[in-house]
Amino acid sequence: MNLDYTFDPAPFRSLYPWEGRRLDLGDGIRLHYLDEGRGEPLVMLHGNPTWSFHYRHLVHGLSDRYRVIVPDHVGCGLSDKPGDDRYEYVLDRRVRDLDALLDHLGLDRNVTLVAHDWGGMIGLAWALRRLERVSRLALFNTAGFGLPPGRPLPWQIAVVRRLPRFEVPVRGFNAFVRGALAGCPMRPLEPLARRAYLAPYDSWANRIAVQRFVDDIPLRPGDRSFPIVDEVSKNLERITSRPVFIGWGAHDFVFDDAFLTEWRRRVPHAEVHRFADAGHYVLEDAHEAILPLLGDFLARTKAAP
Repeated sequence: MNLDYTFDPAPFRSLYPWEGRRLDLGDGIRLHYLDEGRGEPLVMLHGNPTWSFHYRHLVHGLSDRYRVIVPDHVGCGLSDKPGDDRYEYVLDRRVRDLDALLDHLGLDRNVTLVAHDWGGMIGLAWALRRLERVSRLALFNTAGFGLPPGRPLPWQIAVVRRLPRFEVPVRGFNAFVRGALAGCPMRPLEPLARRAYLAPYDSWANRIAVQRFVDDIPLRPGDRSFPIVDEVSKNLERITSRPVFIGWGAHDFVFDDAFLTEWRRRVPHAEVHRFADAGHYVLEDAHEAILPLLGDFLARTKAAP
């Protein structure tokens, strides 16, 4: 069992120059997070199988005007990677971890949530419980609801979710992370960035969160995290009281345009930017276009002092 961060980030400092901090969540489990800049807080939540590195372009581009906070979920990035005997890798625990971090940082108002992939459900579940703290949201290829009608679970996820022996390629050979790097960005990643995405997930033990995120996908009533997803879905209209920015990579084999159509239906006031040449890793493919658009959105929707 490894309760230390699991790789040396020094080789990636040209892309990820920040030292970060750690919060003890109890039982000796430490959550790593970036806390850069000053001003209104932007809390950025990554998904699976990424880590805070995924937001590096936004941290570079926005921390001169905002306080940018980017946690690594437990089991990911530079956070600790405990075994199942020390940590429950389920949605409710993720939401409680986020609550603990924001309480620790004293962020009780004017929080902007920025979320991608699984970070969306984690952030939205937290936001709907703490809406008085939330000023606006920026969402990238994620969902606040279950599969849209008629949309099956993508086979790339289904084989990991449903085949019991698929844990061997995921945790033994890093197939999920490598597969994501092959299919999620449309633009080839520079070799150093590719290595950075792989680096935290360097052993069977350190790939536990990659597997457990997929294991926890709720598909039907009775699944452990289904009640939370159902609660978010039923209450999603409450976020219409807040400005919402949606940045969408059109070539996403998971969160495809069926999800974007559902977002438009449920949050019709959202400011939507669809990037025709971007994939699921939209912040890799389209960050040059996203940064000015998001910066303008944040400036126009600035919370009252």
